[in-house]
Amino acid sequence: MRLLISTILATGLATGSGMGAFAQEAADAVAPEAATAVGFADISAEVTAALASKTAGQPVAAENWMVAAANPHAVAAGAEVLRAGGTAADAMVAVQAVLGLVEPQSSGLGGGAFLVWHDGATGEVTTLDGRETAPMAVTPRLFQNAVGEPLKFFDAVVGGRSVGVPGTPALMAAAHEKWGKAEWAGLFEAGIALSDGFEVSARLAGLIERDAERLGRFGPTAAYFLPGGTPIAEGEVLTNSAYGAVLKRLADEGVSAFYSGAIAEDIVATVQSAAGNPGVMELGDLASYVVKERPAVCAEFRDHEVCGMGPPSSGALTVGQILGMMNASEAGEAGDPETWRKIGDASRLAFADRGRYMADSDYVPVPVKGLVAQDYLGQRAELLNGDMALESVAPGEPAWDHAALNWADDESIELPSTSHISIVDQYGNALSMTTTIENGFGSRLMSNGFLLNNELTDFSFRSHRDGVPIANRIEPGKRPRSSMAPTIVLKDGAPVLVVGSPGGSRIIGYVAQAIMAHIDWGMDVQKAVAMPHAVNRFGTYDFEEGTAMAEMAPAMEALGFKVNVRGLNSGLHAISIGPDGLLGGADPRREGIALGE
Repeated sequence: MRLLISTILATGLATGSGMGAFAQEAADAVAPEAATAVGFADISAEVTAALASKTAGQPVAAENWMVAAANPHAVAAGAEVLRAGGTAADAMVAVQAVLGLVEPQSSGLGGGAFLVWHDGATGEVTTLDGRETAPMAVTPRLFQNAVGEPLKFFDAVVGGRSVGVPGTPALMAAAHEKWGKAEWAGLFEAGIALSDGFEVSARLAGLIERDAERLGRFGPTAAYFLPGGTPIAEGEVLTNSAYGAVLKRLADEGVSAFYSGAIAEDIVATVQSAAGNPGVMELGDLASYVVKERPAVCAEFRDHEVCGMGPPSSGALTVGQILGMMNASEAGEAGDPETWRKIGDASRLAFADRGRYMADSDYVPVPVKGLVAQDYLGQRAELLNGDMALESVAPGEPAWDHAALNWADDESIELPSTSHISIVDQYGNALSMTTTIENGFGSRLMSNGFLLNNELTDFSFRSHRDGVPIANRIEPGKRPRSSMAPTIVLKDGAPVLVVGSPGGSRIIGYVAQAIMAHIDWGMDVQKAVAMPHAVNRFGTYDFEEGTAMAEMAPAMEALGFKVNVRGLNSGLHAISIGPDGLLGGADPRREGIALGE
């Protein structure tokens, strides 16, 4: 499948909305690959059909419910819950339990997540913050060397120093308690069964091989992923009895079994004893973890409302700013370099604000309303009225609800990994959840059969710059800033699009582009998630290699942008909701599918 990605992406651009430069390239050549694309021996007929639909560039259609996520096993588990009458919250628990087993490099019980929920009965949009927290014993020097300089990224990541207090299990329980209908214990059945053995996919095998040196540094991790010193290969059967035992305890005892007792004790021992790079987490940090319900952040785009997760996520604010600036002018043609000039500079302006103002609002004031106010974004959009790329960008001055504070610009690194789940159930509820352990394979530490996150490296390694504090500096109990952008798009108060993606700080560009592709350029959800990427965060314009979009790079250079043609491995999963039912799309760059009924 990987060999055919460029063809699939070009196929996704064959629309009637100014995309003539991106002609379809042999779409029917990929269809025979569908059934074997992800290397599963036990694929059901409906999963095979969903894979065939994705590789043919067609959305999956349904009437009653839909689930889209990053692995067919996980999607099948969620589908069974929805088919039995469960809600989107119930299905999410089943999906996440399986993802942590079959896609351990991206998310799991040792990580955190953000969830956006639209309630079919009340029409309310609610967000739950299951982000990891910094242990209470951290200091501002956690990621600095003896002379106060920032550590190199992977020197900080690998080991216990980078591990934040996991929030995903607590979020699963909180969502089920608020919105679930199904019996809690039954939601773990698929994950428990698969822990007795599942086939390793090509994607997982390739990632293990590429990260073998880091995975080999710690005994339990090496024994699982590199048995006998050799990376486990595609098609081999991997068992994880320790993970299955944790799921059984969660099923039988509830989430408290994770945050206290033997499971918690092993997490803390693993973090504190990590050879060469120990961490400071204690049992009290786990026992005191809480999921926080926060107000959704919504921004206007055309005649829609784009709603997502506010601080400590920068996702909804930055996506909202990009779309808000683009909202100040008519929709451009998707194949026009002028359109991408505006998108690129709107993104740069939004990222400038992100670096200055966005962090955990429980610790620092964040001008949330001011950052997405129409008048402010209209002023910022005036900067896009030229003919060339902006020579430089700087943070703006949004309105504050209180006295302004002086913050220095952040320089934290957020590398791509993560996973996204989109679900719509038969009751009209919609769920968008992005879930992560941060970098691929997180801290590389394993406890109880799951990987522990490296989420603390999403904080700025510096606490101050030239004596001025950085908003996203590390502090005890604080939640690191994230780019995760689980999103629900509303029209006239009703959900019309559920979308999100992994991808580090490029998540913001991936999600904004998918929304524009669907709303401005009329693409269905499969074409929108398959569309080749162009992402600009800090000045350099990244264009996805091997796609028609990369052919636009010379034109963008002529407009004054620095350009880099490279791989851009998103993992978008989207569901559109319309009068004729549901359509689901899954990113062809990864092994996920959409499934509905």
